[in-house]
Amino acid sequence: MSYCKDIYPDLYEYLRNKKGVDIDYQEQWGWTRFMLRGKMFAAICADGTDKALLNIKAQPDYNDMIRRLHEDINEGYYMNKQHWNSVKLTGTVPYEVVRDMCDRGYNEVLRHFPKKVQHEILEDIWQ
Repeated sequence: MSYCKDIYPDLYEYLRNKKGVDIDYQEQWGWTRFMLRGKMFAAICADGTDKALLNIKAQPDYNDMIRRLHEDINEGYYMNKQHWNSVKLTGTVPYEVVRDMCDRGYNEVLRHFPKKVQHEILEDIWQ
């Protein structure tokens, strides 16, 4: 049960279906990355072992609180930057929490784009 699809079976589709998301697979890392205009907000790092992770962009003020609530959420890093959470894919973190973290990561990346780009990404919501 090391793979994300075994523990959170709908998560890949949930992330894939968010507005404006691009997906790529980094074979050298074994990561499936979910990005908005080249900015990653989540990555399924399912290497087929018990060390598989889900890395999620996080809001700094949210990090400490969520880590205190769930022992399988740890501080994560990507590209030598902080403000990431790594969720161990053991299934102990409820799916609703994982989805909320993914939504927050998506929104954190989205909010840093200019309003015009945000509108382009979300335009069919606003039509």
